[in-house]
Amino acid sequence: MAAARCLPLRASPPEVAKAFSSSIPASSSSSSSSSSTTTTTAAASLPLRAAVPPSSGRRIPPLRCASSSQGSASPDIAVLLEVEGVLADVYRFGNRQAFNVAFQNLGLDCANWTEPIYADLVRKASGDEERMLLLFFNRIGWPTSLPTNEKESFMKSVLREKLKALEVFSASDSLPLRPGVEQFIDDVLNEGVPVAILTTYGRNGEKTSRSIIEKLGQERTSKIHIVGKEEVERSLYGQLVLGEGVASSLDEQLVKEAQKAASAEKQRIAEEVASILKLSVDINAASKSSEKIIVTLRAGSEYVGRDVQNCVLVAGSQSGVLAAERIGMPCIVVRSSLTARAEFHSAKAVMDGFGGTDLTISKLLSKKWS
Repeated sequence: MAAARCLPLRASPPEVAKAFSSSIPASSSSSSSSSSTTTTTAAASLPLRAAVPPSSGRRIPPLRCASSSQGSASPDIAVLLEVEGVLADVYRFGNRQAFNVAFQNLGLDCANWTEPIYADLVRKASGDEERMLLLFFNRIGWPTSLPTNEKESFMKSVLREKLKALEVFSASDSLPLRPGVEQFIDDVLNEGVPVAILTTYGRNGEKTSRSIIEKLGQERTSKIHIVGKEEVERSLYGQLVLGEGVASSLDEQLVKEAQKAASAEKQRIAEEVASILKLSVDINAASKSSEKIIVTLRAGSEYVGRDVQNCVLVAGSQSGVLAAERIGMPCIVVRSSLTARAEFHSAKAVMDGFGGTDLTISKLLSKKWS
């Protein structure tokens, strides 16, 4: 049987090497074998915090390791921000208009969503856009030329057109930033608190998220860590979890197969229970979505140089809140038009916006969430 071959990780930053060496006590009487043991123990005790720098020319944030001294001037916390619902209320100022453009592009003159219609569909479908389309066309009637068995493909074509329209719309002045968010970010940066904006798991894709971030201005974004798909894959945690740069050993492959088998058994049991309760479940799909967000959150903590428990996620989505809870990351929710009536039981606080009686840097630093 051929031996399992591992590919080395990319070179670690100098800070990592320094952290390894500084954690080993100097002793002239130690033998070479004991020194090797000490090195191994020190290496194993270090948390996964240092991001692996990309090979491209993209700016990489300075990274700190657990043993480095950060000084008293910089608070030992960091802020991670979602985009949709936090930086901009995409659901109120973008989605409805993008749907109407999609309807026009597809020649659906009978379809036009006013704000009351859109709000009603969001409420009844809990924000699920495919279900919103289903409810709407069941109400007004489907296109007469559309065969019954092509309804699903028709809805997907509407969603594709809607996404294209939203990408254009998000880059225009018609989709504004939320009031107070620019001042909040400036105040956080002025306090020496690092900021990362997460673009990987929004509903409407990374292109839309980056267009919204550009509205913050070059001077402000130059001080912020933007964590997208590429940055996640290049982070140390991302490499270990996603398999980029590291080939699995035989033992690791066996563990993964065992996990797959356990997941399949959970799915089988859940489906049996669901059939009795007349419910539809899909554990694996939810798990994959949650894991993607968790990898993003951990990568974000690497780029800002803080442990996950010292990062505060400012979220606009229920999925972000749940993922943060799973890894012990404090989370504050800023409500949007989509989440105006939602409950967030695991969040440290739920606020309506930025500044004044809502989210401010002083509340963040003092941990007075309400």
